[in-house]
Parts: sequence; C-alpha cells; structure tokens
Amino acid sequence: MIKPTAGPSRPRRRHFAILASFILSVVVPLLAIVWYLYMVADDQYASTVGFSVRTEETSSPVEILGNISNLSSSSSSDTDILYEFIQSQELVEKVNAQLDLAAIYSKPENDPYFAYDPTGAIEDLVDYWRRMVKVYYDSGTGLIEVRVQAFDPQDAQDVARAIFDESSKVINELSAIARADATRYASSELERAVERLKEARRAVTLFRARNQIVDPSADIQGQMGLLNTLQAQLAEALIELDLLMETTSSNDPRLSQAQRKIDVITRRIEEERKKFGFGEDESTEGGYAGIVSDYESLSVDLEFAEQAYTASLTAFDIARSDAQRQSRYLAAYIKPTLAQSSQFPQREILAAMAGLFLFLAWSLLVLVYYSIRDRR
Repeated sequence: MIKPTAGPSRPRRRHFAILASFILSVVVPLLAIVWYLYMVADDQYASTVGFSVRTEETSSPVEILGNISNLSSSSSSDTDILYEFIQSQELVEKVNAQLDLAAIYSKPENDPYFAYDPTGAIEDLVDYWRRMVKVYYDSGTGLIEVRVQAFDPQDAQDVARAIFDESSKVINELSAIARADATRYASSELERAVERLKEARRAVTLFRARNQIVDPSADIQGQMGLLNTLQAQLAEALIELDLLMETTSSNDPRLSQAQRKIDVITRRIEEERKKFGFGEDESTEGGYAGIVSDYESLSVDLEFAEQAYTASLTAFDIARSDAQRQSRYLAAYIKPTLAQSSQFPQREILAAMAGLFLFLAWSLLVLVYYSIRDRR
C-alpha cells in the first residue's frame, strides 16, 4: 500500500520562536553595536614609531692596521628588555607623569568602552595602556614597532615620542651598567695592586729608618773596603814584626810595640767581621748578612708589587678602552608619525566580527535545542 505524499509544510510556532530568537539574539545586538560604533565611539588616531638597539664597536688602531673591522649590530637581549619595558607599569607611570594619560584617554565623555575612566587605579591604567599601545617585535631582526592610539593625533604622537625617549634612557642605563661591569674587576685588581705596592714601599722605608741604611749593598762595599785596608795594614805590621825579630834582641821595646799594633789591628778585623756575621760565636741575625737578607726579601716583594701594579694598570686601561669603544644606542628607523585621518576603531571589521560571533552563538543554541528535541 502506497502512503500518501506529504503535504505542504506550514510554519509552526517553534519556527516563529526561532525567528524571534534570531532577531533578539543577533539582529538587535548587532544593530546596537553598529549604532554604538558609528554614533557613540569617538575617532582614534594612530602614531607609529619604530626603532632598534644598535651596538657599534669602534676598532682599535691595531685592528685597523690588521684590516679588521666590527660592524654595528643589534642586541637581541636589549631588545627583549625594551619589549617588556614598553608594556610595564614603570613606563606607564613615567609617561603619565609627563603627559597625564588619564586626561588624554578620557576625552570622549559618552564612550564607556573605548574611553578611560579617570578614577581608575594605576593597574587599570596599565590594562588600558596595553589596549591602546601595541608592540610588534621581530626577534629575527631585532626591530620593534610601536603603534600608539589616542583620540587626538597630537596626543598619539606625544605618547609615541615619550615612549621612544624613555626607551633611550633605559638603553643608556644599560650601557652605563655594561661599562661599569667591564671595568669593575680590572679596577678592583688595580686597587689591590696599588695597596700592595704601597705596603712594599712602606716596608722598605721602615727598614731603612730602623737600620739607618739607604742601600745595604753600597754600605757593604764601604765596609769591605775598610776590612781590606785593615788586612793590608795587618800584613804590613806582621812583616815589620818579622824584620824586627830578625834584626833586634828579644827585649827591644819596638817588638812589644809592633805586637800591640798587630793585636789592635787583629781585634778591629774581628769586630768588622762580626758586623758581617762572620764571627765564630756570633749569629748571623743582626749582622750584615741578616740585614742584606731582609733587604733582598723586601726588594723582591717591592719588585713583584711594581710588576703587579704595571700589569693591573695595563689591564685596567685595556678594559676601560674596550668599554668606551663599545657604544649602544637606540636608532629610530620610523620617527613618531602624526596621523591625518582616523583609522580606529575599525568599525566595519568590529561590526562584521560581532555579527559573526552573534550568529555562531545563536546557531549553536538552535542546534542544542533541536538536539534535545529530537531525543524526546
């Protein structure tokens, strides 16, 4: 048996309900959004600034003679720091102190979404800043481009210029820290070398004052000359005594006088030898041998301290020269621009996106409704 064909479909109550939900959920909100975008939202102007961190190393004369040159290059680590700094609360506070961001971004009086509430806290201002200031960073080239939006083209340019100025200050501070780090170790080594040299010279000065000898070598040479003279005189006195003993009798007074002369010269030679520490019963400590040993030790310490000072001074000069030859600076390849026409808010794109999301949300709800209905 053949079933009869289906009759023409008729709209049912649920169809009217779905149509009404479409109008209420999609059409009406979309019309409200379009009205807000075109009738309430104020025009926004954009100012763009682009820059990168450059590191320029000036070659030393030796490198120039050797045909070695260092080209300027970007520093990715410094660029990463700037990328985070531009979005930080610290920068917002600095720019706000200069330009009063609350006054700049609260100019539209009847715009609750795009305008800023001047009664907000600094955290609210930072969140709003991240909506109005977009940072685009290319890690491969190290280039940063910042787009600043404001309700007045001059305000946008002023904010962009303030961002560039504050970023330049950060790079200058980083350069100063890098120069200080490059020379800190060499400077501390130089200070220690200077103190060591002072101590060595002070020890030599105290030695000379204590022993009343400027140069023990020169003093020893004088004492050796005296000892040689005494030994020559002793030899002459012995010869004279031998001659007298051969030509005179044993009771001749000249024999006793010659013997006394020999005894005196002998004692003097022994006394002079004791000064050198050569006496049989004398310790070398306190004699010329001990003095010379102490002086040589101090001289070695002084010579080593002078060499260490010279090496530390050379290392410090090289470190300071290298630090001064490396200069980092912020180079702007796009200076802050001044907008002539409004580009934001992008009303057509926002309206289309709002309509798409509203339609997708409504469609999802309808699908859920029919899914539940079919299971019954």
